[in-house]
Amino acid sequence: MEVRHMNFLKVTLTLIPFIWTIGMIPLANRVTPFIFGLPFLAFWLVAGVFVAFFCIQCIYRIDSKNVRNL
Repeated sequence: MEVRHMNFLKVTLTLIPFIWTIGMIPLANRVTPFIFGLPFLAFWLVAGVFVAFFCIQCIYRIDSKNVRNL
C-alpha cells in the first residue's frame, strides 16, 4: 500500500510543473500586474521554474530514501 502511495506522490509531483506551465497559461495570460518589474505572465513562468525545482527536489529525496532502505 505504501508503494502505491509513493508512486501516486511521484506522479503528482511530476505533473505539477507541467500543469503550472502549460495548463494554467490561459488563466495567467495577462500583462497588467507587474511583479518585480516583470509582466504577470513572465513572472508566472519564472515562478514555474522554481516550482519545478522544488518538485524535482522532492522526487529525488523520495527516491533516495527508497534506495537507502533496500
